[in-house]
Amino acid sequence: MNNKILISVVGPTAIGKTALGIHIANYFDTEIISADSRQFFKEMCIGTAVPSPKELATAKHHFIQHISIEDQYSVGDFEKEAMAKIHELFQNHNVLVMVGGSGLYVKSITEGLDDFPEIKPEIRQNLNELLEKDGLQKLQEKLKNLDPEYFSKADIENPHRVIRALEICLGTGKTYSSFLNQKKNKRNFNIIEIGLTADRQVIYDRINLRVDLMMQAGLLEEAKKLYPKKHLNALNTVGYKELFSYLDHEIDLDFAVSEIKKNTRRFAKRQLTWFRKNQNIHWFDFKTKPEKINKFISEEINNLN
Repeated sequence: MNNKILISVVGPTAIGKTALGIHIANYFDTEIISADSRQFFKEMCIGTAVPSPKELATAKHHFIQHISIEDQYSVGDFEKEAMAKIHELFQNHNVLVMVGGSGLYVKSITEGLDDFPEIKPEIRQNLNELLEKDGLQKLQEKLKNLDPEYFSKADIENPHRVIRALEICLGTGKTYSSFLNQKKNKRNFNIIEIGLTADRQVIYDRINLRVDLMMQAGLLEEAKKLYPKKHLNALNTVGYKELFSYLDHEIDLDFAVSEIKKNTRRFAKRQLTWFRKNQNIHWFDFKTKPEKINKFISEEINNLN
C-alpha cells in the first residue's frame, strides 16, 4: 500500500471541486470517493448540488446518495466505510481521488478521527429534546460553560457539532477538546492534497448564482416534498431550513432565498478557515487549467517514488 496515492480535492462550496475531481479521475483512470456529507442522502438532490447524471457517468463516484435521511449516519460510520472502500479500490488502482468540502469528513480519511469513549444514548436524546424545546442558543451557552476552548473554535451554528461536544462533556466529565488531537492511526498510503480557492467576492458571487440556479431547478418543490420530515437532523441544513421557514409562513420567499445565500456564504467562510489551517494543502486558483493541476500531481507522485 505504500506506493498507493489518494488525491484529496477540497475548497469552499461552489468553487468547482466536482469538475476538477472528475478531470483528475479521468486523467489517472480511477474512481472518486465523495466526502461531502450533504450529498450522502438520496432524498436530497438539488439543494446539495450532487453531481449530475452526466458527471456521475463520466467518472465512477462512491458515497453519493447512498443512505436515507431517515438513517443515523456519523462521521465515524463514514470513516469506517470509506476506508474499507479505499482499500478495496486500491486493489485495482494505484491512484484514487477524494472530493469534498466537509472538513471533518475529509480529515477522518486523511488523518483519522479522534478516539472518543462510548456515551449513553439517553444523553444525546436529552440534548436533542433540549434543542427542540429551547433552541440552539441554550445549547451553545451550555457548551461555552463546559468547554470554552472548543466553543471558541467550533462551528457553533451546527447543532450536530454542539450536541456531539456536549454529550462528551456530560458523559465523561471531561472537556470535548481534551480528546482532540491525540495520536492517530497513520495511513498506509500517500496523500496529495489540492485546494481550490478564489477571491472572497468571486466565491460569494458564485454562491449567489448557484442558489438562483437551484431555485430555477426546483429547490422549492424539493423542499415541499421533504417538508413532512423537516424534524430530521439531515434536513437541518442550509437550503432546506430556510425554505421550511417560508413554508411555515414565518418569512417570505425572497427573504428565504436571501437567507440561503447569506448562510451559504457563511458556510464557505468557515470551510476556508478550516482548510487554511492545513499546511499540506497545495492551493490553486479556481480558474487554473485542470491540465496544469494534473501535471503538478504527476510531479508530486514522481517525487514520492
